[in-house]
Amino acid sequence: MNPPESDLRHPTVLVTGPTRGLGRETALRLARHPDRPGLLLLGRPGPALDSAAADCRRAGADVVHAVAMDQADLASVRAAATRVEEILSSQKLELCAIVANAGIQTVDLHHRTRDGFELTFGVNVLGTHLLLQELSPLLAQGGRVVLVGSGTAEDRRKDGLVPVPVWEDPVLLAQPDRTHDDPDDLTAGRRAYSTSKLGTLYLAHAHQRHTRRDHQVDVFDPGMMPGTGLARDASLVQRVGWNLLRAVARWAPGMSTPRRSAVTLAAMAMGELGSSGGRYVHIDHDVDPSPTAFDEEREERLWDAAEQLTSRA
Repeated sequence: MNPPESDLRHPTVLVTGPTRGLGRETALRLARHPDRPGLLLLGRPGPALDSAAADCRRAGADVVHAVAMDQADLASVRAAATRVEEILSSQKLELCAIVANAGIQTVDLHHRTRDGFELTFGVNVLGTHLLLQELSPLLAQGGRVVLVGSGTAEDRRKDGLVPVPVWEDPVLLAQPDRTHDDPDDLTAGRRAYSTSKLGTLYLAHAHQRHTRRDHQVDVFDPGMMPGTGLARDASLVQRVGWNLLRAVARWAPGMSTPRRSAVTLAAMAMGELGSSGGRYVHIDHDVDPSPTAFDEEREERLWDAAEQLTSRA
């Protein structure tokens, strides 16, 4: 028996960080999808967010809502989740997938979120955790969550491009003045990034255990994508080198482009790569991350610390 027409809800995908790079290409890919999912685009308010929404409409999406959110501000994350709930209810939309793409990398440890946390950890880990906590009750049965990770989380790397992650207690990572890192170390910002991406893996595993079992939580590593805005706070020389690598990104092992990686990320959001949960996809195929990525004690400690640090109290 089919549900009454009044009970039918339009399948919808939520994408964070949709204004540039991978997030923008993923949103456009979803906008062109034959199933025409509704799109909720969460990003910092301004012309870039408005332009992303307009581009998705031009690409073919019938339902597009831009929602202002600054992931470096926990109050803004909560307000965005409230707005998402209002839109889902009033527009009869069904939230089927969350693509947690928003992220940041800085050159040092001097930058802070509005709530006083180290910016990279605050945005990439704490902001993501709070958003998923706020949105999980809204996710449809069998819904999908895809967290965007990074190969920099791999502690077996020998390339030297980004320092390998150094995990410490999450409260210390959120407050780097209490860690052993020198805030002025030229590698500190990049190490904070790789460590936050190891935290992304821990976060995915913890959320799979703590939230509804019928939700599928996966991690997508889009590969190294030169030319994107990730290095926008780096030095001029580093930015030039980063952009020059773009010429070989399509063919070099481990490298990709936002457009290429968006194909897989959109397919994961739409549930087109099978449904298992707990998978780690690199560019276009499943891989096994470093054994360090699986540590239930660290995962549970991160969960507890994130709950504590993002609480309203």
